[in-house]
Amino acid sequence: MKIAVCMKQVPASSEGNMDPETGVLIRTGLEAVVNVYDLAALEAALRLKETSGAKIHVFTMGPEKAERVLREAFAMGADEGFLICDKAFAGADVLATSYTLKQAIDSVGSYDLILCGRQTTDGDTAQVSGALAKWMDTAHVSWASEIADISHNAVKVRYNMDDRIIGAQVQLPCVISVEKDAFIPRMPSLKLKISGRKKEIHTLSLQELPDRDEEHYGLKGSATRVRRIFPPERTKRQELVSLDGEKAAEYILKILDSDVQEERI
Repeated sequence: MKIAVCMKQVPASSEGNMDPETGVLIRTGLEAVVNVYDLAALEAALRLKETSGAKIHVFTMGPEKAERVLREAFAMGADEGFLICDKAFAGADVLATSYTLKQAIDSVGSYDLILCGRQTTDGDTAQVSGALAKWMDTAHVSWASEIADISHNAVKVRYNMDDRIIGAQVQLPCVISVEKDAFIPRMPSLKLKISGRKKEIHTLSLQELPDRDEEHYGLKGSATRVRRIFPPERTKRQELVSLDGEKAAEYILKILDSDVQEERI
């Protein structure tokens, strides 16, 4: 059994600037870390490896420094790492990112299961796994809190939907995004960390993918553009109020009305 895990390197801080022409986040100078939601996806894969003996291949898209994601994955127990790296992939939105991942995964081989984190801390769309499943024309389950009884034909999962938990059996291959709190990542192994430094990282550029048309990737292949990125305004005004019913509503309306009057002035 083979499991592909999609992981991403994200800025450690939520503060950032945007390129006014492209609408792309300027990442230069920002400290980068592994997306915490993706660590949960890797942990889910590692648990399946312990019970089924599966092989885990990790895919990450980004610049050369994103290989740190793969080194960390090796230290936790991943078997192979693939860095999807090419200038043509820069500035991709959900549509282009998911398509690039699909092409990269197809270039390596077939997988029984593809795992993703629920979302990323820089985009927060929670849409990449669903879009990836669409490109692959396969089943998709979001926000899984349990993955069990996996076989060569199907996997049993439990996933969150509003205020209830749903149990389902899904045919393989399929794409699953997992909940962060359901799969707490293990600490990296020192032994694996040392051996992981020597492991080969496979780089996949545009030329290694089945589809080599630049128009389908990066900014050119993106259907959306970010118009503006900005942090929320911070205020020093802090007030704790305890009111019931209509009095609470009246108080909130009064505050909102005063804010509107200040903006007009």
